Amino acid sequence: MEAAKPLINAFRTKSKQATLLWLEGFREACCLHRVLILCHRSRKLLIRTGQCFLLNGFIFLGSIIILNSVIVPALHWILPDRCPEFSSQELCSFGGILKFYSFLRLGLIQIFYVTWFYPLYVFSIILSNIWYNDIAKYGFAAMGRSGPTTLDPVRQNEALALQIGAGTERPTGLGGVMIGIGEQVYSLLLLSCFFLEVYVTGFIPYVGKALNFLLLSWMYAYYCFEYKWNFSEVRLDKRLDFFESNWAFFAGFGSPCVLPVLFFSPLVSYGFMAILFPLFVLTATGSEAEQVISSQRTKWGDAGFGRLPIFNAADTLSMRVLSLFPQESQELLQKKKDS
Repeated sequence: MEAAKPLINAFRTKSKQATLLWLEGFREACCLHRVLILCHRSRKLLIRTGQCFLLNGFIFLGSIIILNSVIVPALHWILPDRCPEFSSQELCSFGGILKFYSFLRLGLIQIFYVTWFYPLYVFSIILSNIWYNDIAKYGFAAMGRSGPTTLDPVRQNEALALQIGAGTERPTGLGGVMIGIGEQVYSLLLLSCFFLEVYVTGFIPYVGKALNFLLLSWMYAYYCFEYKWNFSEVRLDKRLDFFESNWAFFAGFGSPCVLPVLFFSPLVSYGFMAILFPLFVLTATGSEAEQVISSQRTKWGDAGFGRLPIFNAADTLSMRVLSLFPQESQELLQKKKDS
């Protein structure tokens, strides 16, 4: 028992540090005043953000509210599922009519979904992703590139070390273009496989819901920061290393965005998350995550948690998929991944 005490104390210390870093990430995500500042600086950003609210909030969520509060009750009134008192008892005694009403009611609701909700859902995903890129671009431009924050020498070195390779060496000309394309292809494939992993974990008994929430938080946190890292030309391997080395911070950052999945149906939670996501993209754009993490590590004597292989399963699946591609593409992506 005495031999286990150092391990228990170390576990408690690491748990406390991880919790504090999670809270820092959560706090950074909730700094929504940055959204107001950036929208005030850029009219284009304000318009794009407003369009996201209009499409996903007013139209998409509004349609769900109209369906549940107006259309469904009206169908239940017109096509009841039980016999009203004033109706002919002889007609109601024939149970087939109520079954027909139920079938017709469900059919009409499904027609509404097929002709309106599902096309609107697909249209919202496509258009919102285009707008998210514009929002990140306008937000990044509105931030400007001001000088570095004044730090003491130790923290300044740590912050520089945590800048995750922004603007590091990349071949110019055709080689640089090919590496850039390879990065984008690999990143898209990696995140697609990770999304599949998130989806599958939702079916695990007992712990599936919690695990799904955690993985979804990491996925949305990565999406939020990916725009900033793309515009800063941060290499993919540096992004993944920084993300997995500071997993507690990013788990906290992604949590506010995915909270709706705990309280609403999939369609409704998508609508809320589509509204919230551009706000957190902007908070990520204005965030100084490297300095926040550096500040916490300075308090702990530069103690870290080690790299958590969050994307390991998705990476394995991605490489299996890439094995189906021509050898040249596989070598290019593997070289970029190992660089």
